[in-house]
Amino acid sequence: MADTVADSAQAPAAVRHAEETMGTVFSLDVRGGDPDAVRAAVDEAVAGLHRVDEVFSTYREDSQISRLQRGGLTVEECDPEVAEVLELAAEAERLSDGWFSTSYGGRLDPTGIVKGWAVERAARQLAAVPGVSGVSVNGGGDVQLLGVPGAQRPWRVGVSDPLRPGGLAAVISAAGVDELAVATSGTAERGAHIVDPRTGRSAVTDLVAVTVVGPRLTWADCWATAAFAMGSREGLTWLESLPGVEALLITAGDEVRCTGGLAGRLG
Repeated sequence: MADTVADSAQAPAAVRHAEETMGTVFSLDVRGGDPDAVRAAVDEAVAGLHRVDEVFSTYREDSQISRLQRGGLTVEECDPEVAEVLELAAEAERLSDGWFSTSYGGRLDPTGIVKGWAVERAARQLAAVPGVSGVSVNGGGDVQLLGVPGAQRPWRVGVSDPLRPGGLAAVISAAGVDELAVATSGTAERGAHIVDPRTGRSAVTDLVAVTVVGPRLTWADCWATAAFAMGSREGLTWLESLPGVEALLITAGDEVRCTGGLAGRLG
C-alpha cells in the first residue's frame, strides 16, 4: 500500500475525488487547470474505471473477460481495450520469463495487469486537460504520478511497512521526473493471493512485499507481482536488470533489499 502526499503551500488549486470500484478505492488528485473542466475530466475518468471493471472483472459472469474465457466471445468481438491489455500482458510474460502470467489453472485472468493499466490510463487522461500541472491517481495503493503538485514541490509516496502496521518502510519522491509510478505486491493486505505461474498455486517465497518504482504503473505493477513470485534473491537480480526500474524488497525475516539506484528516489 502507498499514500500520496504533497506540500500544500504554493500549490495550485486541487480537485480530489475518491471512488470505489474493482474491489478497492481509487483516489484522484488533480492540480491546476480550470476546475469545471477538471471535474468533468474526473467524472469521465471515473466512468472509465467502472467500465474497466465491467469489461475485465473475473467475478462477473457477464463481463467480456468471463465470456471470452468461456468461449462466448472472441477477442475481436470484445472492446479494443481487451486486445490492448492482453498484448501488454503477453509482453510482460515475455520480459519476466513467464513469472508474470495471465493464465492460472488453465483460466484466463488478466487481473494482475488490469488495475495498473487502468490507473495509468486515467492519470494520462487527466493530465491532458489544459492547464493541469500535476496528477496523482492511486488505485488500492498503486500510484501513477504525472507532473508536479506545485512549484518546486514534487509528489511523494509513502510505502507502508508490511511488518509494522501504521508505519512506513520508505518515502518515494518524484523530484526531477515528469512521471513516476509506485506499485507494491505482497501479503500484508490481501494474504497469499499471488500465484506462482509454474505451479498454479500461491507463491511460496521469503518475501512479504515488493515495491517497484518506474515511469509507468502498467509495468511497475507487473514487475512487482513477478518479482514477488521469484523470491528475494532472483527477484532482486531480475529487477536490477530492468532499465529505469528501482525496487524495495522486504522479507519475512525483516530484511530489506534494494536495487542500487533506489536511494536516489527516497525523500
